[in-house]
Amino acid sequence: MAAAFPDRVVPCRLDVRDPADCEAAVQLAVDRFGGIDVLVNNAGYGQFGAVEEISDAELAAQFATNVFGTWRLTRLVLPIMRAQRRGDILLLSSVAGRVAFPGLGAYTATKYALEGMAETLAVELAGTGVTVTALEPGGFATRYGMSVVEPASRISAYERTTGPVLRGMRALPEARTAGRPELFAAIVLRLVEHHTRPVRLPIGADAWRMILDASDRDRAHLLHARRISGPRR
Repeated sequence: MAAAFPDRVVPCRLDVRDPADCEAAVQLAVDRFGGIDVLVNNAGYGQFGAVEEISDAELAAQFATNVFGTWRLTRLVLPIMRAQRRGDILLLSSVAGRVAFPGLGAYTATKYALEGMAETLAVELAGTGVTVTALEPGGFATRYGMSVVEPASRISAYERTTGPVLRGMRALPEARTAGRPELFAAIVLRLVEHHTRPVRLPIGADAWRMILDASDRDRAHLLHARRISGPRR
């Protein structure tokens, strides 16, 4: 892409876990293009394993990439976007930022963190011209599932609940029901060109189905919980 579009594409090294890399990448964008219109926080990976299986180090590494890297880059671009009085910040969350899956507790925790970050930024940035959206894709036919990291220690008692999830993720590249990456990219482009930006955007038919079903379950759970802690009549 850099060879085909030398005036529009500038590659650079960027490990989101490295503050120096993040600062250099943002500065390069400003130097070459005069500002930053859109930040897509796309870096991330999945740490697989039941909650009991995940070590402190594995959990810390998952948050270092999925949450701290996103927070760091967002913090770096915000002064630029606020000065421009425009900009779009996209946080790549997941349907797992709304729905829990067995064996994905660490990953899900990072996506829930990004959802909270997006909701907070939306109210903090009101009136600045800077918008934020948490993207919530379902299953897409990428090699993401092949890059999922398994825990160093496994507990056989959890295979019944977590095993099918891992196998399903590994099969995503060949799954007929998985979404096409080109569709995801087209929707992201449509989003930043649209006159309004939702704070949360499900992407993919399966994402919409799971999130709407989860919303119905949440309401049912709330009504049940109200019997325990809600106001008395």
